[in-house]
Amino acid sequence: MQIENKQLKAFLLDSNLLSLEVVEENFKLALETNQKLGDLLIEKKLINEIELKKLYSYILGIPFVNLEKETITADILQIIPEPIAKKYGIIAFEKSGNDLKVAMKNPEDLQTIDFIKKKTGLKIIPCLTNEESIKAILKQYEKSLKAEFGDIISKNSDDVDAGNDTQDLEKIAQDLPIIKIVDTLLKHAILQSASDIHIEPGEKEVRVRYRIDGVLHDAMTLPKQVLEGLVARIKVLSNLKLDEHRLPQDGRFKIEKEGYKISFRVSMLPVFEGEKIVMRLLDETSKGLTLEKMGLAGKALEVVHRHVKRPNGMVLVTGPTGSGKTTTLYTIMDILNTPDVNISTVEDPVEYRMVRVNQTQTNAKIGMTFAAALRSLLRQDPDIIMVGEIRDGETMQIAVEAAMTGHLVLSTLHTNSAAGTLPRLLDMGAEAFLVASTVNVIIGQRLVRKLCNECKVAYKFSEKEIVTLGKTFDMDAMMAMLKGTPEMAEMVTAKSTWKTVDFYKAKGCEQCNQEGYHGRLGIYEVLEMDETIGKLITSNASSDDIEKKARENGMRTMGEDGFIKAIQGITSIEEVMRVTKE
Repeated sequence: MQIENKQLKAFLLDSNLLSLEVVEENFKLALETNQKLGDLLIEKKLINEIELKKLYSYILGIPFVNLEKETITADILQIIPEPIAKKYGIIAFEKSGNDLKVAMKNPEDLQTIDFIKKKTGLKIIPCLTNEESIKAILKQYEKSLKAEFGDIISKNSDDVDAGNDTQDLEKIAQDLPIIKIVDTLLKHAILQSASDIHIEPGEKEVRVRYRIDGVLHDAMTLPKQVLEGLVARIKVLSNLKLDEHRLPQDGRFKIEKEGYKISFRVSMLPVFEGEKIVMRLLDETSKGLTLEKMGLAGKALEVVHRHVKRPNGMVLVTGPTGSGKTTTLYTIMDILNTPDVNISTVEDPVEYRMVRVNQTQTNAKIGMTFAAALRSLLRQDPDIIMVGEIRDGETMQIAVEAAMTGHLVLSTLHTNSAAGTLPRLLDMGAEAFLVASTVNVIIGQRLVRKLCNECKVAYKFSEKEIVTLGKTFDMDAMMAMLKGTPEMAEMVTAKSTWKTVDFYKAKGCEQCNQEGYHGRLGIYEVLEMDETIGKLITSNASSDDIEKKARENGMRTMGEDGFIKAIQGITSIEEVMRVTKE
């Protein structure tokens, strides 16, 4: 809440809650430490949260409600789904006619109020509440979750019994409680912006986990007897064989509602206790992603833009699974997707549908491999070719030949660094002189979580932290790089040392669901092919030699890019360490 320290000071003195000396002393301390006066007073136990919130409500002219001992009926509570309530610290507690009273920790959050208004179609009346009230009501959601499942967990789970022939399974899949469970799982995942849903059968229960911002979180636990029904329902949605329990299966389905279009990629794998399901969520409405928004900046961004506009050659994106390679490729294709070029892709599987792009799905069972599809595709007069992944020598050979013969080829490889890609291509059997002449640029990347802007805290390194980081990074070279980076001039001066530079760490607040992070972006290294790098490749140099030369030419490593983003307050040094250590 944007209540200035001066405002609060004036009202504290008017209310006689604290003495003049105490207020003056803490007001001064709050200014020196750049803290909120209210937080400081609570921390020192000079005032309790309810007293402070009542003062805030008086200042803002918004009523205060204490819901710690209240019970809210499920129909009113469920007007705002649990993930939204948790994420934004907002609870629906009273409804009369078209008016909905909501309790919030920050009633000035107009964006959330507007969002709830659009979702519910009701007039929102915000009230101020305290942390304990929100916690108490969030516990009531667990009880109302059973109501949302139609009491499936207690009452109907015995009826949801497993049959083995296909007709029985079809009947279970169409059973109302099962449909409700699956719908609820999917709805909660979408609301929490999850990228994956894991449904994992155990000995006595079924555990559901969501991957949010790259990290798995427990979502809910269901009784074991609903597993057969869950599996059958998801197989029906994904057009999979209902009676196949011994072999893995892959499928997909789509949910389209007002405001969003989500595609689900489904993978079924037999495990000891049944079948494990993993669903990847792909938001088909999220348009307008740019390389800048993804985290590319400065010289690296210029290099990528320059080389993707070239008519031929190869642009390679590298990194481990889940590092955002496909998103980078799709963003590049989006930039290049104009009416005057023919873009064709070979993918496994086709992730996002793109207008005006000819997308081909591989199918190894019938011989439609990357190499076979790519060979046919070259007869389709393409200008730009995107190959989902270069997995073998044959695909690599055709891709290199296509790049030589006037096509722009975009693809991905699984390597740890940009420099490691070039020896990897030679290992696959590529001719060194061909690699040197066809590869334009290599983008190495990882995804880091972004710090929540509402609660991130500035701090400075201790001697121990500098020593620990020194085991992974060359700290002297890193500092020299930061001092020579124009965009860091205000944060790192000529006199700066590691002990004087500000870094930021996660704290956790209602805006980020106490995680301290919200959203993700990439850290990158962009290796531009030039004559000096070409000579190293033809002389069979190691990836370390190539990286050394690329850095002399001005390439920033992923670690360096991570440090820059950490000092800018975009991410934390812990996140950079988490994704860059090998």
